[in-house]
Parts: sequence; C-alpha cells; structure tokens
Amino acid sequence: MAGALDGIRVIDLTSVGMGPMATQMLGDMGADVIKVESHEGDVFRHVTPQRHRGMSHAYLNFNRNKRSVVLDIKTATGKDQLHKLLLTADVLVSNMRASAMRRLGLDYASLRERLPTLIYCSCYGYSEKGSYAGRPAIDDTIQAASGLAWIQGAAGQGEPNYMNSVIADKVVALYVSNAIVSALFAREKNGLGQAVEVPMFECMTAFLAPEHLAGMTFVPPEGPAGYARLLNEYRRPFRCSDGYISVVPYTDGQWQRFFELTRRPDLADDMRFRTATERSKHFPELYRYVEQVLVERTTEEWTQLLTHADIPFSKVNSIADLIADPHLASCGFWQETDHPSEGRIIQAGIPVRFSGTPGEIRRHAPMLGEHTKEVLQEIVDQAQPTAVNNNGDRYEKDI
Repeated sequence: MAGALDGIRVIDLTSVGMGPMATQMLGDMGADVIKVESHEGDVFRHVTPQRHRGMSHAYLNFNRNKRSVVLDIKTATGKDQLHKLLLTADVLVSNMRASAMRRLGLDYASLRERLPTLIYCSCYGYSEKGSYAGRPAIDDTIQAASGLAWIQGAAGQGEPNYMNSVIADKVVALYVSNAIVSALFAREKNGLGQAVEVPMFECMTAFLAPEHLAGMTFVPPEGPAGYARLLNEYRRPFRCSDGYISVVPYTDGQWQRFFELTRRPDLADDMRFRTATERSKHFPELYRYVEQVLVERTTEEWTQLLTHADIPFSKVNSIADLIADPHLASCGFWQETDHPSEGRIIQAGIPVRFSGTPGEIRRHAPMLGEHTKEVLQEIVDQAQPTAVNNNGDRYEKDI
C-alpha cells in the first residue's frame, strides 16, 4: 500500500537536524524527498562516529527515504537546474536564512508567480516579522532563548543547563512537518500554494509555555513562571535497592493505592495529599516520601507491585536497554538493514501506524550526490505537466 503522501514531491534544502528530520518524516509517509546538497554535503554527514567519510551516524538517522542531488545553486547552472526541479515539485523546504534565499532569488516572492501551487516552507531561528530576524541560530542557542535552559536550571534556582539532546531541532521538526501537511491539505481545497514560516524561537517558546507559564498566565500574575511539580527538587528517577526507577502516582486513586502499597494508608487522609489541588502545593513532601520508600525494595519487586496497582512507572533504560527492550521488539520498532556503503545498521522504525496508508522505509540514507544523474534525467524525460495559476487558469509548465 502506498503511503499517505505518495505522489508528493519535496525539494529539501535543509541540513543538520530540524529540516532533515521533518523531511524524513514526510519521506516515511511516502513523499518523494529530493535532498539538494552542495559539493561538501550536509554538515551532519561529517560528525563521528562514522564508517566512511560523509556517512555519519547522525546523517544516517536523519536522512532515510530521500534521494541526494548535488547542485551548486550559487552558480547560474545550478540555479537553473534547481528551478527546473521546482517545476516538478509540491513542496520546497529550506532552513537557510531568508536573506540568503533572497540573494539567490529563491524567496517566495520571486517564485510565487511561476509556481502558484508550491508550498514554500521556511524554517529558521527567528521570525522575519520580529526584531531578531536574520540572527543565526542552532539548537543550543534556541534552548537558551526559549527558556528551556532556564527551566533545566530549576527556573532560576540553579545554573541554566541544556538538555542532552538536540531537542529544539527535533521539536521544531514536528512543527515543520505538521505545517507542510496542513498547507498541502489546504491546497487540496483551494488549489493554491502558500508560504509557511516555522521559526524555532517562537515554536519552542510556544512548546514550553503551556505548563511553565504557570502563574504568569494571569494578568496580573497569580505567581511565578514554572510548573511546580516538574521543578521540585525531588523530581528525578528514584533509587531502589538495586537500581533506579521512575514512579509517578498522579490521580487521587493512584496516590491512595501507592500509600497502601507503602504501608501508610493514613497519608491518603492527610489534608496535604487528599486532592490534586492540595498535592500541587506540597510536591516536595510527596516526592521526598516516594524517594524514602522506594529504596526498600528491588526494581523487580516494584515492577510487579506497581503493575498490579496500575500506577505509572518505568525502570530507567539506557540506549542499549532500549535496543533489547521486549516491547519494542514485539512492535518491530528497531529496523536492521544492509546499507550499500555502510553495511549492517540499526535504526528506529516508524512509530506512527496507519491502517490504510502505512509509512515505509523505502530508501537508505543516500550517499552524497547518489541520485544527481537520475533526478536530472527525470526532469528532462517528463511530459509537460500542467498547473493552475492564481486566476484559476491552467497553463503548461516550461521545463
């Protein structure tokens, strides 16, 4: 069965994490993603570990289900080839700064008249509408700018810190893919493309605000920013007698059952802990209690007790644990494949399941320029396609 985006062609002018993750998700759902690279290739090709030059672990994990075309779009020839490729495309997505796209004549205003059905997605650090327009940005700087590093430092109670993941890149990748699919759906209704801007700073701020705006939600404020449960000093994986486990009773019933398990049913009637509202005022005391009692049993003992009591928990997994995880194995989550240049590799599969239009890993992450000749020949061989201009008139695209 074809994927949900089968028949959609995406021209991918992105590199590193945010854009490539977004376009990989589109490719996983069936889109024909053509990754346009310079002769040096995506910078993520060159980090380590890697078996061969230009085929790093990170590149492999962000760029499956794509074809790689090498074009020097700063030259007249390269620019002409890209324009011809765009005539066959549904989507252009770029994480180049808007000023660079304007210099290249690849801004939306320059393309719109000739390509009225094109979805033009720009994803970069800061919105062009704001005073930070044009600033360079990477994951770390957006973690700092959006408040995430402050939150990781206990909302100002400790030193700011980064999450040990390119979390801003990956979160905003979800916004990018969602925005593109939404624009494609709108085009199905009105026949027209549009420009879509997905700025990292604004997206990450919006992502963090729902719980951490907290008391500053109200005007005037009802308290400081920062969701207290997440910021209390005892919120962490707890030590058992033989390891670590995460345990989070949440509802009234779950807390009552936890108090019973720990031989303190009287705490269920403690005025501090009886309701969600009261518990929210006493998170440190609650979590300190959890810490004190969990150390009395082994991880396996707690697993059995908490499973039976239907209380949220998990042992703390390493990446190696996840590769061997029985649930992920039963879901077929990890995909082992033979890459033509890199040999046997393992990758995360496609976690979202569609009953009628399932995603599929159809292509390995391509070698630099692997499909240049193939793709350029395709645009020569195609019959003249038609399109619709802004007046609703059909016209021949000149390739």
